[in-house]
Amino acid sequence: MRLPLAALAATLILAPALAHDSWISKGGLRNAAGEWCCGQGDCALLDREAVTETAGGYRLHGWGTVFGGADTGNLRIQVDETVPFSEAMPSPDGAFWRCHRPDRTRRCFFGPPPGS
Repeated sequence: MRLPLAALAATLILAPALAHDSWISKGGLRNAAGEWCCGQGDCALLDREAVTETAGGYRLHGWGTVFGGADTGNLRIQVDETVPFSEAMPSPDGAFWRCHRPDRTRRCFFGPPPGS
């Protein structure tokens, strides 16, 4: 009984990190300025409660998790900005992701289509 529970827990913990590795970094995605969206450990999976839709775009106000490697661990970051709908890119996994530069300014934002 413990082995299946441990496997389930590992899957839930690793799934967001695997999604990041499989489609953001490997997809070669770029923002409108031509910058790569992703580098190692620079995209955060945002808590659903941290994102609301407003007339001006996606309002990010809350916390996200940057998934690190085995040696760095995970990092919780706080966000507070509005991303215009025109700057948002579709998120294949239906989650909200915010990729940032080393100074923590937004490089790319992924989310499900507005209203979904």
